[in-house]
Order: sequence, then C-alpha cells, then structure tokens
Amino acid sequence: MKKLVILIVLISCFSCNSNAQKKDQKQSKEFAVTKTEAEWKAELSPMAFYVLRENGTEPRFSSPLNKNYAEGIYVCAGCDTPLFKSEHKYDSGSGWPSFDQEIKGNVTFSKGSEMYGREEHCAVCGGHLGHVFNDGPKNTTGLRHCIDGAALKFIPKK
Repeated sequence: MKKLVILIVLISCFSCNSNAQKKDQKQSKEFAVTKTEAEWKAELSPMAFYVLRENGTEPRFSSPLNKNYAEGIYVCAGCDTPLFKSEHKYDSGSGWPSFDQEIKGNVTFSKGSEMYGREEHCAVCGGHLGHVFNDGPKNTTGLRHCIDGAALKFIPKK
C-alpha cells in the first residue's frame, strides 16, 4: 500500500510539468516590439495580420513584391526592421518573394517541418515571415528564404 501511495505521489509531481505549460512558456518570449492583438489588427492589413500574427500564408503569386527587382531593402511590415536586401532576392518560381540570405540578427528561425522548412520570424516583433529551405542557389548560400510578401514592406534605394 505504501508503494502505491508513493507511486501516485510521484506520478502527480511529474504530471504537473506538462507540455502545455512548456508551450505557454515558449510563447511568452518577449520581443522588443510587443502589441495587443487589437493594436496589430488596427495597424496591419487583414492579410498582413493573417501572415505575421497568425502564421498564415498568402496565396502564391499574389504579392506585387514577388516580381519586384528594384534596388532597396525589405523590412518587416509589422515593425520596419530591415530583413532582406534586394541584392539577395531572386526568382525561385515558387510564387513568393525569395532571398538567398537574410540580414543577420534580424531574422530568427524555429523548427518547422520537412515539407514546409524551418519557420522564419522577425527577431524584433516575432512576426511570421515564411520558411527557409535548402533548395536555393548553389552558387551562393544554397538557401531559399520563401517569404510572404504581406509580411514585408519595400523601401527603395534613394
């Protein structure tokens, strides 16, 4: 009987440390730019909100930035953090703006899936940007940063 009580107590202790609690701790990561859901909705277009805040994906070939090859910089649509340089943009044929490298330190990565690659997020506001794959140009980095145009704003070079 004592062994049964001890076993129940041990099981109870370990069950308190559930995955749900770990998930909540992971989601509570603080970013330099934080806003309420209402603030994000007021500032972003519906598609930008869907992509940046709800981890959505815009339809292929729907972004005017997909075929934009002007010189400049691509910044986060949520917080204006510089994310990608135009010199690293290329036409991957995927239907989304693609880059072979990010601006180091301004993009974070989290585990995705084999099918969808690693997820990319703005390091300053946490907004979802897209995914990175290992099927990019072999003559540069070999990476394809497949980014939703709704997550970006383009700032032309002056």
